Amino acid sequence: MVGFSSFASEAHCSGQIFRYRKRILRIRRFNGQGMLWNNTRGAPVRQGPASFSESIKETDLTMLINYDCRYFRGDVPCGPHKSEGVHCEGCKYYVRTGERILIIKLDAAGDVLRTTAILPGLKEKYPQSRIWWITMPESVQLFKGNGYVDKVFDISLAPMVLAADEFDMVVNLDAAPLSSRLAAVSRAKKRIGFGYNAAGYVYPLSPEAEEWFCMGLFDDRKKANTKTYQRIMLDICGLKPSDHSIQYALTPEESEFAAAFAAANGIGRNDFVVGLNTGAGGRWEKKKWTEDGLIDLVRLLHERRSGTKILLYGGPHEVERNKRIASAVKGSAIDAGCRNTIREFAALLDLSDIVVTADTMALHLSLALRKKTVAVIGPTSSAEIEMYGLGPKLTADMPCLCCYLKTCDKEPDCMSSISPLEVLQAIESLA
Repeated sequence: MVGFSSFASEAHCSGQIFRYRKRILRIRRFNGQGMLWNNTRGAPVRQGPASFSESIKETDLTMLINYDCRYFRGDVPCGPHKSEGVHCEGCKYYVRTGERILIIKLDAAGDVLRTTAILPGLKEKYPQSRIWWITMPESVQLFKGNGYVDKVFDISLAPMVLAADEFDMVVNLDAAPLSSRLAAVSRAKKRIGFGYNAAGYVYPLSPEAEEWFCMGLFDDRKKANTKTYQRIMLDICGLKPSDHSIQYALTPEESEFAAAFAAANGIGRNDFVVGLNTGAGGRWEKKKWTEDGLIDLVRLLHERRSGTKILLYGGPHEVERNKRIASAVKGSAIDAGCRNTIREFAALLDLSDIVVTADTMALHLSLALRKKTVAVIGPTSSAEIEMYGLGPKLTADMPCLCCYLKTCDKEPDCMSSISPLEVLQAIESLA
């Protein structure tokens, strides 16, 4: 996995791609099955993918290296060598690399996470493929331990990747200018999702992509949709409909971190734990369930299910909110902290038996961890949320749902119309 620091601007990134291409004209993959690396200056080498099937005769090196092996890393020993000490010549683990696939999915982090549900389907269709992913810096850590993705790049490295590497397929699932520009300049034989034309517009590359594209342009199309996000992305990629789960893996160290937190806060293995994710970040104020609703829910839980351990989750925007909730319920809830990294947050979320959350990153993490989940949804599309049979989606009975408005003057609005008793009943149905 590769992660680097932040990205300056779209113009800077696009300009760098072409500068890197000019510098790296001679950087190519030279290997084919049973190929020897040629480091003889001036040796006649044909560049590009065709060289994968050719042997290079003139060489200063004599060791056989299978550069096209599925396990070849290039900068470090491969897995079979580390485990059994094997070399390339006669290696029983040699598997020739199939398609080289680049996925471009930049933001938001929650969408990046739920897009990983396409990975099992891609591997089913292209079993020997090598998959790379370009994303934003904050999302790189989501791929730790993800066995489907070979390399993950922070967007700051996109210019070098697109200049030096060739792909059989680029998958761009963002109908956005930046990701579509990156897809457009990639040296890929096939492009899936969205492209970018010379007039400066994003455009869909297939009828399936057009369906998603139009949902972003027309509110009535968005509201009429009945497909989940995962199903839409699978359709765009030409993959079979399935219930492939969101891909996320905790490390043993992260599980130990969560266990230490549980021990320090008196949470036992046999305790019934309900996690309340109280916010939805700073961008979508109206996606949050109400503070009063959360306080009343804590009280109802203790009245109806004595001994329940309640954890309050949140991010930097929920620091004060969680303090107020914890103070109002007078020790009936444990604040899990709002300064955790995404991975620490996920590990702590895994302590809960049931998670209550709005449509935000915590929802996708909870589902990825296979937690029973109650989703409280208002201004965003409830139809797009795939719950994997892990719990209900609660929405108000209002015609203006799925408005995607960040402010609202309705009283009560869609989120405050969902009562604590409704949420409690949803929790009890899962307990």
